[in-house]
Amino acid sequence: MSRDPSHDILFDTIEIGPKRMKNRFWQTTHCMGAGSERPGTQAHFRGMKAEGGWGTVCTEYCSVHPESDEYPWTSARLWDEGDVINLGYLCDIAHSHGALAGVQLWYSGIHAINMESREVPRGATQLSSNVWSSRTVYAAEMDEHDIQAVINMYVEGAKRAEAAGFDILEVSGGDSTLPVQFLERRYNKRSDKYGGSFENRARFYLELMTALKQACGDSCAVTTRFEVDTLMGADGIQATDEGIRFVELLSKEGVCDLWAVKIGDYEEWGEDAGPSRFRKSGWMTPFVKQVKGVVGDTPVVVNGRFTSPDDMVALITGGVADIIGGARPSIADPFLPKKIEEGRLDDIRECIGCNMCVSKFVQIGQLQCTQNATAMEEYRRGWHPEKFDKTESPCSVLVVGGGPAGMECARVLGERGYDVHLREAEDALGGHWKDVVRMPRLEEWARVITYREAQLAKLKSVEVHLGVGEMSADHVLSYGADKVVIATGARWLGDGMSPLGHAPIPGADAAAPYCLTPEQVMAGKEVPGGRVVVVDGDGHFTAIALAEMMADQGKEVTYVTCMAEVSEYGAFTLDLFNNKRMLQEKNIAHHRDTWVESITADSITLYNIYRQGPDLHDPVAGESPRNQSTKTLELPCDAAILVTSRASNDALYRELKARRGEWAAQEIQDIYRIGDCHAPRQALNAIFDGHRLAREFDSPHPQYPLPWIRERQIWQAETYPKLGDARPNIEPEP
Repeated sequence: MSRDPSHDILFDTIEIGPKRMKNRFWQTTHCMGAGSERPGTQAHFRGMKAEGGWGTVCTEYCSVHPESDEYPWTSARLWDEGDVINLGYLCDIAHSHGALAGVQLWYSGIHAINMESREVPRGATQLSSNVWSSRTVYAAEMDEHDIQAVINMYVEGAKRAEAAGFDILEVSGGDSTLPVQFLERRYNKRSDKYGGSFENRARFYLELMTALKQACGDSCAVTTRFEVDTLMGADGIQATDEGIRFVELLSKEGVCDLWAVKIGDYEEWGEDAGPSRFRKSGWMTPFVKQVKGVVGDTPVVVNGRFTSPDDMVALITGGVADIIGGARPSIADPFLPKKIEEGRLDDIRECIGCNMCVSKFVQIGQLQCTQNATAMEEYRRGWHPEKFDKTESPCSVLVVGGGPAGMECARVLGERGYDVHLREAEDALGGHWKDVVRMPRLEEWARVITYREAQLAKLKSVEVHLGVGEMSADHVLSYGADKVVIATGARWLGDGMSPLGHAPIPGADAAAPYCLTPEQVMAGKEVPGGRVVVVDGDGHFTAIALAEMMADQGKEVTYVTCMAEVSEYGAFTLDLFNNKRMLQEKNIAHHRDTWVESITADSITLYNIYRQGPDLHDPVAGESPRNQSTKTLELPCDAAILVTSRASNDALYRELKARRGEWAAQEIQDIYRIGDCHAPRQALNAIFDGHRLAREFDSPHPQYPLPWIRERQIWQAETYPKLGDARPNIEPEP
């Protein structure tokens, strides 16, 4: 296929200070959990995007000094020569594919928790961190000596970045970092020349950019990522006021080679990495569209989870952006630019905006992706998203179940050269995910299905059989396949079994008209009456989505969870605050730290899970050692929706395993299980399970993963720095 001529503009070269970018695709700085500590993972993850056609690939936020340490979260660092060595490998790989390498220089000021370095951060004003308010995090207020010292920290970090091979030095002027703490009124309470008026509050940012330009601007592009609107109204930076005024002010100084613009702040960075439940593609454009008109020929990068080349072209021709930024789209498909360049638009693996990638980093883990199972596995497992080792032992494989895991497994097996039959009981692929994407705000998640459907249709070695009904063990055994993969998913339990006590709820029975599981709701079982209680023991999106669905149908809805937060996993996917706003807007009552004592046809009885007293008494057999309370809350309830716990649909697998003695006669070599059939889990892990099994299908025991490369310091290897090394000199002369 050839490229659509209307997309040619996306492949123009762009001048960025002293550097030239080969096209208009910019992999925006984003977290992923490798930092400088796992250089192989970092380099090959970013390098895969460079191979996939991204003109610039950037690190995550990169600390310039131990005074800005966010341990235990893993960021990049430029503290010493060891970081130069480790991040230099990233630059080498990026350059080998013709991409520029960018690093984001970061100093967090009052938000630096410094749990590893134990240093005292410096800030514009000595305030308590509103991000870490429960952790007693403060900064020392900076005098002019400190201001120069911190600017020197940035310059020294930039020089290390230059030595590592980075082409682009991006100052983080977002996520409430130090430059914004000087600029924003709610952080800056100073009365000297760095506080008060807008020009004074902008002074630190201007002096920092000027110093970096003077120190490194001949060989590196000096850029910034600036939050043009912090969404705090008049108390913060607004796009229509000081946001655009600052762009104009810094632009006139001529020290910024490129503007990457965004919205939001550190407290609610879900407005920058907006989940698709609340923020559709291009949601930032109204806030950032003025910037290009102010900065003239200086390139502007705009993000917005863009996956459509037509939308990208419209941004450029409409005068909003010169360059398309992508973080999550580059994770879901590192080869997005090449596929646009080659006219293979239906091969693009589009981001669904579920923010599972973000959630893993927020949990102090490494990034993972629902759509792209190879993300972060490029180095440690040697996986490539577009390349598959052909099997040396081809055979026939029956995959039973066409949900996300089964589809992914069949796709990868087909790519590897196996003869695959994928059989699905229902008339369409997708399994339970077909229900998920019909819930409020989740329509973009259908890309999980549509991408795999399109890829399976292209594979001549894969046959897809739909509407075949549930296969029996006899049918599987006599089917004629050499190997079998069972991917029959899981179901929601109808008895209220939950993580709290691991016991059913008295009166909960999905066979009764007043109790429903999510599957029953989506299948059309009547939700009786007008008063609905949604019982959430799962904590992810299902219960909150069903609560909204019921409210949209005019029901009087109450949401109940045993967890400390509504839809608690939303704290990781960055949905939490907007979930709470939605509950308020739609008048959905909610009870946290609460569970169900019993359900009847017309009522539900609730109790607070901490109703016991705090003190302990002497142990007595058969009694709790805490003082007991019987306090409850009874609510009128016509219907209870039970989103409490799931169980694997593994009866077929277990029967086949029990009949192992019959396999040889049917010439079956082995039978495996994947996805929710193995254990209920998040979709990205079910998809990963199917992908991994198929990648390792010809290993001795593919049910169990092969070892992967673990990156860590080996005892007695050289350290950077060494005890006794001098502290880098950044303090100015008195």
